[in-house]
Amino acid sequence: ATDPGLTINWNPFTETWRNLKLAHENIVVFRSLLGISWMWFFGAVFLSQFPSLAKNVLHGNEQVASLLLVVFSIGIGVGSLLCEVLSRRHVEIGLVPLGAIGMSVFSIDLYFASRSLPPSEIMGLAAFVAQGAHWRVMLDLALLSLFAGLYSVPMYALIQMRSQPTHRARIIAANNILNALFMIGSSLIAGALLGAGFTVPQIFLFTGLANAVVAFYIFMLVPEYLLRFIAWVSSRFVYRFKVQGDENLPSTGAAILACNHVSFVDAVLLMAASPRPIYFVMDHRIFRVPVLGWLFRLAKAIPIAPYKEDPKTYEAAFDRAAQVLREGDLLAIFPEGGITKDGQLQEFKGGIMKIIERAKAEGVEAPVIPMALTNLWGSYFSRIEKGGAMVRPFRRGFYSRVGLNVGSAVAPTEVQPTLLRERVQKLLTA
Repeated sequence: ATDPGLTINWNPFTETWRNLKLAHENIVVFRSLLGISWMWFFGAVFLSQFPSLAKNVLHGNEQVASLLLVVFSIGIGVGSLLCEVLSRRHVEIGLVPLGAIGMSVFSIDLYFASRSLPPSEIMGLAAFVAQGAHWRVMLDLALLSLFAGLYSVPMYALIQMRSQPTHRARIIAANNILNALFMIGSSLIAGALLGAGFTVPQIFLFTGLANAVVAFYIFMLVPEYLLRFIAWVSSRFVYRFKVQGDENLPSTGAAILACNHVSFVDAVLLMAASPRPIYFVMDHRIFRVPVLGWLFRLAKAIPIAPYKEDPKTYEAAFDRAAQVLREGDLLAIFPEGGITKDGQLQEFKGGIMKIIERAKAEGVEAPVIPMALTNLWGSYFSRIEKGGAMVRPFRRGFYSRVGLNVGSAVAPTEVQPTLLRERVQKLLTA
């Protein structure tokens, strides 16, 4: 799509500034631009030092320098292809923290692998690969570039997905200019460090440590990356999580997700199932649970308390829920009002009706998507221990099968708590 009112600005400086302002309208997009540009900074440091690394550290000739470049390039390509395998049909930004971790780990290991190599005559390609110590160097290069691919591809996809169609090309153009500026900055900093007496391995160590700091800063600014990483790990390594009916999850627009409440990690699994961010309405007491409370605050979950207990929190929850829907986002609620203590689906409360009414008053007709989590009862995070949870860590072991069944949307005019409960009950037995 194009903007019919767009005029060509031949001044590259003012046009770049205007495009960056367009990107800044969506803070997630803008900070992702910075994250991608940092990856180019990171990569440029290594690429610019390959000739010096090959000659002065690894004691290789020009062919060895070319080999390092080939290894690095193949790693980037494999990492990019691996994104598709690990993403499972949608943009999985949870891979970004994984990529950042790998970039730092193998950059730092590259320092240890290359700092103490004994001096020797300049070697050709055959002599170079014949030495086992050099394989560790090549493995570090391959893996750090592979993780750089895992880091960058989801960010690029997120920018294209979240940018307005009329602004997308200009935002990508601004990103390319930012990338160039960051690459120039990397050359200047690397040159300054070399001039100050730092060795090439020390520059790699500095870059790996700086990457860890920058990544942590980005993930605190945009917690969606970290949340998706936690959800991705939970749904693939803690549980064997299978989603059926995910085509019923809307790709755009406001919607209310209504799900049964079986455990303390229900919200984490729902995050893993949706490519879009979800705002959860949750019992205020769950925010007191160590780690989980921090996680849900990071996710900007909406605490709710009974009206008699805390009327201010009660009303604020419905105001915030209406705002989420008004802004076209996904809102998730657990209509039972609490985690089941016997594994059975409880009666649905009337809170969902109030949310629908508030949204309708603001002109938002949000469909309701019934959902059912299956086979979570009896897990460590469920209340199976006489109403208690998180008592026996290995009660069912790791990697147990759990699932999510997603039903078709229900129009807001047709929603009733009893009808919605029947829909969820059918999904539980589907």
